[in-house]
Amino acid sequence: MAFPSIIPNDRLDKDFYLVLEEFRQGAAFRETDEGVDHATLIGDLLCGQYDRVLRIVAFNPVEGWSRDASEDIACELELQVSEKHRAITDGLRDFIESQLGRAIGVQLSLPLQRTG
Repeated sequence: MAFPSIIPNDRLDKDFYLVLEEFRQGAAFRETDEGVDHATLIGDLLCGQYDRVLRIVAFNPVEGWSRDASEDIACELELQVSEKHRAITDGLRDFIESQLGRAIGVQLSLPLQRTG
């Protein structure tokens, strides 16, 4: 027998984000408020709310999906840092660069094409 949810579905029909962070005792997902959406997460990361981010997981309970959003978030953070010349913590820099596979602001060169 299925029981009705005590949480209204309209509160679940959005994207949620969980941050896996490294602590002295090991890695753990940080507790977050229900209101942590994409923009709030980016702001919290840039303001130093998280120290040693390992991964970011996004999910939507109503739509029934979850995924590793680490690379997408890292790209957004790099854009914010580059455009606004923001100072960031070493831990956040490590996260961004590990997800991008390169230093922040470094463009990968394209191979030269031979003509003729």
